[in-house]
Amino acid sequence: MNDPASNGILEREKAYHEKLYSGEAQAHFARPAVRAFRHHLVRRILRVSGAGPSSRVLSLGCGIGDTELLLAPHVSRVVGVDLSPSAIRQARADAVDRGVANVEFMEGTAPRAGDRFDAVIAIFLLHHLPGAMLADLPGAVADMLNPGGVFYSLDPSVRRLSAAVGRVLIPNLMKKYQSEDERELEPEPVAESFRRTGFSVQCDTYDFGSTPVAGLFPGWRFGYQAARWADDWLLRIPFLRRRGSNFEVIARRA
Repeated sequence: MNDPASNGILEREKAYHEKLYSGEAQAHFARPAVRAFRHHLVRRILRVSGAGPSSRVLSLGCGIGDTELLLAPHVSRVVGVDLSPSAIRQARADAVDRGVANVEFMEGTAPRAGDRFDAVIAIFLLHHLPGAMLADLPGAVADMLNPGGVFYSLDPSVRRLSAAVGRVLIPNLMKKYQSEDERELEPEPVAESFRRTGFSVQCDTYDFGSTPVAGLFPGWRFGYQAARWADDWLLRIPFLRRRGSNFEVIARRA
């Protein structure tokens, strides 16, 4: 990308995540509540995407591969890409340690030219992207997907009640895992950008309180599970659904 503003954002994001993944992130992501969230997320991805034993899956912004390594046993192959060299090194090392052979982790922002996938996922990535890259993403994803393939993303909503409360009660903790340029997103404009590119799109609320619980109390697996159970009920209430923490875009290519 030749846009100086976008390039500057990517450089800051890379520097932030290099520091994050060279520090305590690995230990945090390995805690029981965070792992329980990742397991739930993998089940959700498999269900809504239809990915199965013959599917090739691309993960954009894979980080240290904690979701991807859980997903790999259920599909044919997983390719993860990330800007951070530290993240990719950790993901590769974890794949070897766990004996997961059907994964490939690559440094960068996109897979090899010409690669095609049955599903593309982007977990907590879109809200880090420069505006120009976010606008171009649906077209880029369409080129990566096989016909009938599915894109799945999960990102924080600008309407999230949990963030409004967190900024008041624990602002320093909230900032600990936030980069300079990330922001919460308005769900519907993101979904509409995929519709305009020819995708059939579902935009939904993923959770209300469970991921905030996992982030704040990463060792409290039962607390996460209880919050996830409560989410399944709370999100039936329209007002709370609108104020949910994270939204998902499920976009299917024609």
